[in-house]
Amino acid sequence: MTLAERPVNVINEAKSTSESKFMSETNEYNLQDAKVTGSNVGTNYGTQVGTQHNYATQQNLAEAAAEIQQLLQQLSESNPTNTPSEKMVVVEEALKQIEGDPSLRERVIGAIKSGGIEAFKELIDHPLVNILVAALEGWQIEG
Repeated sequence: MTLAERPVNVINEAKSTSESKFMSETNEYNLQDAKVTGSNVGTNYGTQVGTQHNYATQQNLAEAAAEIQQLLQQLSESNPTNTPSEKMVVVEEALKQIEGDPSLRERVIGAIKSGGIEAFKELIDHPLVNILVAALEGWQIEG
């Protein structure tokens, strides 16, 4: 079966929000928290070529990674990391600080979910990143 003969499943999801104080005066349709879903199953007889740029996701991923890198750097400067147990102490402290900041925790989980673990790890330039990310993967599943 060629690619053009395979069924195509399309699921569209949209969320619209507005910060207008006069929404009811300027728009008769309130789409705040609207969720549109649908599917289209059929045969694709043509070629579809396109590029999707998701800059917000990349920005969120980069921001969360930078914040975690800074946290790891600060903790490494104030704690030794010569032995495996010392490294675990630094990672455990980083986890405590992330858990203690619900906003940071959600940003990290969201960044990992949207950008992926490997992309997150690549953005963090710190020797303890693999240990930390192993612990954060459990949060992704829970979150």
